[in-house]
Amino acid sequence: MDDLHIRPASAGDLPAVLAFWASSAEGTSISDDVAGVTRLVERDPGALLLAERDGRLVGTVIAGFDGWRCHLYRLAVDPGHRRQGIGSALLAAAEERFTALGGRRGDAMVLDRNERAHHAWRAAGYGPQEQWTRWVKPLTA
Repeated sequence: MDDLHIRPASAGDLPAVLAFWASSAEGTSISDDVAGVTRLVERDPGALLLAERDGRLVGTVIAGFDGWRCHLYRLAVDPGHRRQGIGSALLAAAEERFTALGGRRGDAMVLDRNERAHHAWRAAGYGPQEQWTRWVKPLTA
């Protein structure tokens, strides 16, 4: 893993990140556009972490901290680079970020239908919290 570099995203990375998510992430989000990801990076410059190998984007995770909770989103690894520890390295970097910010517990948004992701999250020490259901309301049409 010495050739893996993890760093925060910058504004110049965002088109590549969106293209990466289109090919490597499961599902889509209402915020998967330049405006949505730009807002994230401007508001919290360290939240979007990128994993690169040989200058190529091979993984992402959003490690958002709102001062109360540590939220993980968009953990994605290039299909050709899976099972090489990239997801684990991204989660370790996210957890280090949370700890440095004073976070106490991380939670992850994981699609119910994404069984492969369930295994990865469990291997990283995460588990479903059965007593909660996510409730959402779109704020834009």
